[in-house]
Amino acid sequence: MIKPIELVIFDCDGVLVDTERLAVRLQIALGAELGWPLTADEVVERFIGRSKESIVEQLTERLGAQTAGLWWSRLMERHRDAVDLGIDPVDGLPEALAALTLPTCVASSGSHEKMRHTLGRTGLYDHFAGRIYSASEVPRGKPAPDLFLYAARRMGVDPAACAVVEDSGPGVAAARAAGMRAFGYAGGPTPAGRLEGPGTVVFDDMRELPDLLAGIPAEAGRPPELRH
Repeated sequence: MIKPIELVIFDCDGVLVDTERLAVRLQIALGAELGWPLTADEVVERFIGRSKESIVEQLTERLGAQTAGLWWSRLMERHRDAVDLGIDPVDGLPEALAALTLPTCVASSGSHEKMRHTLGRTGLYDHFAGRIYSASEVPRGKPAPDLFLYAARRMGVDPAACAVVEDSGPGVAAARAAGMRAFGYAGGPTPAGRLEGPGTVVFDDMRELPDLLAGIPAEAGRPPELRH
């Protein structure tokens, strides 16, 4: 018997705040500067959805510890500067949050400092305050299930009654590993094919999320002329 959903766990970057395309551009530029040329597809495959520790480990293996440290510090500085210039919630996200009646929380590979900044700049921080969890709080980042299991435990909800909204391959893999239902948002830089898998619903319009969580097919809510 499938348990009803009691908690919706949101990733942050690319799900709540529209930062993943920015992150891809910054990583490509840093690769060109520091000796590791990368395509957008390679950045998505290697870095998107992963923790600082995972990214720095890859950088260190390729470029050495000193350059890895420089890469990360420049990334954080440039990301902060870009966010300060202006950033938006993911398209359709405010409407989805307004329609949701289920409890929610945030569980992200990003640090608490980074989430305070991005969620604050988009006016979303107060909506989730007190229910925000970071990979820095658990032993292993995504694709390990640790963060989502930790968030469920802190929220007092059985993992089997949780739904995770993610936009990265490591994120949906972590949700599945945690025994949670995954909703893969394909409206960002990660192709839909990298989000697909067992127990996973892939969608590309955040406005559809409330109906999808309720088990209503996305097609049912679309005008006939827009149905596939």
